[in-house]
Amino acid sequence: MASPAAAPKAPSGIRRIVAASLVGTTVEWYDFFLYGSAAALVFNTLFFPTSDPLVGTLLAFLTYAVGFAARPLGGVVFGHYGDRIGRKKLLVLSLLLMGGATFAIGLLPTHASVGAAAPVLLTVLRLVQGFALGGEWGGAVLLVAEHGDDRNRGFWASWPQAGAPGGNLLATGVLALLAAVQSDEAFLAWGWRVPFLLSGVLVVIGLWIRVSVSESPAFLEAKARAEAAEAAGARSAPPVVEVLRTSWRSVLTAIGTRLGENVSYYVLTAFLLVYVTVHLGLPKSDALNAVLIGSAVHFVTIPLWGALSDRVGRRAVTLVGSVGMAGWAFAFFALLDSRSFPVIAGAVTAGLLLHGAMYGPQAAFISEMFDTRVRYSGASMGSQLASLVGGALAPIIAVELLKDYGSSFPVSLYLCAAALVTTVTVLFARETRGRSLGKDAAGGSVTVPAPTRPGSAPVGG
Repeated sequence: MASPAAAPKAPSGIRRIVAASLVGTTVEWYDFFLYGSAAALVFNTLFFPTSDPLVGTLLAFLTYAVGFAARPLGGVVFGHYGDRIGRKKLLVLSLLLMGGATFAIGLLPTHASVGAAAPVLLTVLRLVQGFALGGEWGGAVLLVAEHGDDRNRGFWASWPQAGAPGGNLLATGVLALLAAVQSDEAFLAWGWRVPFLLSGVLVVIGLWIRVSVSESPAFLEAKARAEAAEAAGARSAPPVVEVLRTSWRSVLTAIGTRLGENVSYYVLTAFLLVYVTVHLGLPKSDALNAVLIGSAVHFVTIPLWGALSDRVGRRAVTLVGSVGMAGWAFAFFALLDSRSFPVIAGAVTAGLLLHGAMYGPQAAFISEMFDTRVRYSGASMGSQLASLVGGALAPIIAVELLKDYGSSFPVSLYLCAAALVTTVTVLFARETRGRSLGKDAAGGSVTVPAPTRPGSAPVGG
């Protein structure tokens, strides 16, 4: 893997763009992951009280999945307007929506206070979270990818990706701190609300940084060309229609590329909390601290995987992660069953390292599959549809398999299968490293690379 010393020198202004995207994505992922952690630890008791802990957890994870169901819609709406009016404006809106919904969750009454209205309100706010996050990912990575240079795009575009473990690190850290200084009774009574209310402060910080950045130069050029064409009498289809008509292969490639990464992440982080606390009967602090350690390593290494993809290609680095994850799926639960905290922390960290190999190059890889005028729509559709069939269902399927079979082996098979889907997809995808994002296909149509055999040449810019 590339060393930090080998990190490319920043072109003018890119560091501010990276900082704005990283802070914003960290805040949004903090909000989103906070819900997942709370669903595993407290929402089953506070909003879905039942006699069976696994059934209550399953119901809590169903509302967790609702957020993913809203993400494709968010991707379509934000993608449409992001391709029409700009990346920056939509990123500010997504941050406001996410932060407002998360803050409101911290004020919700529980089932004991208002009965069935509590889970209904929780579900509505989760829908708002998912809608906002559906538009966040595409805009954040594109703002960096389109500002950066072609040669080092993998490194710079991977920094918004680091916002995912950064947000998880922050959410898990706050929960772990509260769990350490509070009794279980106090945490259930009011302590769980503190991390949600803290989101309001984080959103203000994120907005202060995000509103100061400039719009993507590639988008401004594409917008000028589109306006000139419209002035000449040409008419263009909505971005989402054009993506489905001319770039559906790229959308399918993006979905397959993300599937193994998405499933593995939510099994390694969200389902882990259930497995360690409910199935193994260990303290929730063991699970939270294991995720905390793994997320810290994950955060640091994602940009290194991105930098490595600039040297050896997006496909090669992604395959290291997907093939490795297919095998690690079986070792992971065997290590958790040791009930030893150092072993559990090591298992989570190793799994997240492999996940980073898939996740680090992903922002550049998917961005390079689409032309500028439909890039926000195409990247958002591919990534969020993968999240719907992958991340939304992963904890639910894993909990159901554990409940039905009483064993982790079926969960390992599920995780392995998802990683193999990504492996096959990437093997037949075309290498995109080196493509210029400032140059669209001739005549303004979207480039649709046909699937090729491994070893195919990079896409030309």
